[in-house]
Amino acid sequence: MHIHAIEAGNFKLDGGAMFGVVPKSLWSRTNPADNNNMIDIAARCLLIEDGNRLILLDTGMGNKQGDKFFGYYHPWGDHDLKSSLKAKGFSTEDITDVFLTHLHFDHCGGAIAWQKDGKTPQTVFKNATYWSNKDHWEWATKPNAREKASFLKENILPIEASGQLKFINNTSEGFIIDTELDFGVLFVDGHTDKQMIPHIKYKDKVIVFAADLLPTAGHLPLPYVMGFDTRPLLTLNEKEKFLSKAAEEGYYLWLEHDAHNPIITVKNTEKGVRLDKSFEIEEVIN
Repeated sequence: MHIHAIEAGNFKLDGGAMFGVVPKSLWSRTNPADNNNMIDIAARCLLIEDGNRLILLDTGMGNKQGDKFFGYYHPWGDHDLKSSLKAKGFSTEDITDVFLTHLHFDHCGGAIAWQKDGKTPQTVFKNATYWSNKDHWEWATKPNAREKASFLKENILPIEASGQLKFINNTSEGFIIDTELDFGVLFVDGHTDKQMIPHIKYKDKVIVFAADLLPTAGHLPLPYVMGFDTRPLLTLNEKEKFLSKAAEEGYYLWLEHDAHNPIITVKNTEKGVRLDKSFEIEEVIN
């Protein structure tokens, strides 16, 4: 097995929204904001190369939306999904599986593009199975008013129409494991219903793709919960259990949205679980 970082494009989000009730004087110590209160955000996807399978975890927001849409999110840097795949020696046709942790636009938007007419959607990964779970799919396709702006129909419905969609069978509480790939999935419900958190056994490590359970290293303190989360008190409890186990087991946490701390480990302290070490990608996967 080999693992690759696929940088799908950086953007910015409002720091207050990213940290909920936590005052700016506190969260800005780890995530400094610009003059518009925006903080740096990454879309750092993960590619698993295992035998004949190439499994892509999340896809970023893509580039099919218009200028008005991107005006809210201020893209920055030179990264995009296709060029990042190409830099690793792969194309979109090579991907066999696209695993979507959840269906918010910044995690699944890159899965769909417009055809040449600029209005007909098509799947980007023609040869891939797209993986979600039934409960989250129902949640996303019949969205509540709070999340409606994050679940964009043009990102979601074309996946089902393509015939490439499959569901992870078991969405019961807890953990499921694909023993063939040493690939586990933890289901969490605080951010959105049945978000999936992949755990990958890699050499002598367990790498956890933290998605929006832990967006950045700045979110390690338990009360630091995003304003976007639908059930913030549940997130707090889920984070507490997850981070406690991550500290005990020495998990390497792959931070999808942290523009400056790609992978971290955590440790127990008198103040709770806190940052232990921050790593560059190559330090962990090589």
